[in-house]
Amino acid sequence: MPRDATPRRYLMCPPAHFKVTYSINPWMDPAKPVDLPLALAQWEDLRDRYRSLGHTVELLEPQEELPDMVYAANGATVIDGRVLGARFAHAEREPEAGAHLDWFRANGFARIHEPVHINEGEGDFAVTASCLLAGRGFRSSPLSHAEAQEFFCRPVIGLDLVDPRYYHLDTALCVLDDAGDEIMYYPDAFSAGSRSVLARLFPDALIADEQAAAEFGLNAVSDGRHVLLPQSAVGLFDPLRDRGFEPIGMDLSELLKGGGSVKCCTQELRGQELPGQGLGI
Repeated sequence: MPRDATPRRYLMCPPAHFKVTYSINPWMDPAKPVDLPLALAQWEDLRDRYRSLGHTVELLEPQEELPDMVYAANGATVIDGRVLGARFAHAEREPEAGAHLDWFRANGFARIHEPVHINEGEGDFAVTASCLLAGRGFRSSPLSHAEAQEFFCRPVIGLDLVDPRYYHLDTALCVLDDAGDEIMYYPDAFSAGSRSVLARLFPDALIADEQAAAEFGLNAVSDGRHVLLPQSAVGLFDPLRDRGFEPIGMDLSELLKGGGSVKCCTQELRGQELPGQGLGI
């Protein structure tokens, strides 16, 4: 039975200055050149697809000295209009945190928390109806979990990532329906204990295989019906359809060179629409 999509509001940043000149994850190789016009075209296709589905897209101004700003999901976590800022693990990306907070302040968000402990936004925080899932092991500090719980007043469930290819939670797990607590994930990205926790909390989760995970198929965005994911993750398309979702394949091959795909480029602004703000077109 087809599912209902919920209108969403996203924050994205054009890859105007995207390049790979350093390596802070296993996917980044400075020896592989980036086709910048192609990266921009792929990003614009994702942005336009969101808008065609009825979602709002706000834009963050890119900065020349910050090539990874295109991965907007890492800049903050927003729930009920509350903004938990990011604190990056690597010096190369640390200035992005301030750029995001400046945007939130300029756009009327009043409840903003500048974090004490390292967290990389929605890279390691995933919002479900019942809790906040929180990754740790490579980037985000486990101390950030208590900080998030106190700020959002929601239970936080810590999950240990053990495979460096899946260095952020959003590379290994995707929330498919945040109203119905449905997720998909790749078990081998997690420790044995965390796998047991996920199996207990989400017994009906869609389990991704190694190939789908390696294609970054879990770095996806769902509006409750449409699931936008890398077009190469074909192994997830039929399982998603079997559950009533509509998979939409996207080509973000150039942006994968920096270790990110659909979700990495998409920060969700959860909360009520602010007065005077439109589609960000």
